[in-house]
Amino acid sequence: MLIVFGILIILSSVILGLIVLVQNPKGGGLSGSLGGFSNQLMGVKQTTDVLEKGTWFFAGIVAILCIASSAFIPSATGTSSKNDELIKNAPASLPTTKPTNAVPITTPGADSPKSK
Repeated sequence: MLIVFGILIILSSVILGLIVLVQNPKGGGLSGSLGGFSNQLMGVKQTTDVLEKGTWFFAGIVAILCIASSAFIPSATGTSSKNDELIKNAPASLPTTKPTNAVPITTPGADSPKSK
C-alpha cells in the first residue's frame, strides 16, 4: 500500500511541477504563447485561472497523500527485528581467557640494560 502512495505522490508532484513551470508570474509564459487556442480549450476564458486552480488542486493532493501515507507506515513497537534478537542473545561480558600466543608488551627504555 505504501508503494501505491509513493507512486501517486511522485505522479502528482510531477504534474504539479509541470503546471508551475507553464505559469509565468508576469502573465506571459507558455500559457500566453498558446494564444487563441487556450481560449477555445473546453470553453475556458482565462487559462491563468485554470492553471492556478490546478496548482492548488495538485498541491492539496500531494499534501493529503503525504499525510495519509504516514498512517500506513509500520510502527516499530511490538515487533522484534533481527538486530534486536542478536543484541538479546549476545554475551553480557567479554571472554575471560587469555590467548595462548600473547606477546608481552614492553616499552623501549623502561627496565632495559642500556638505560642503566
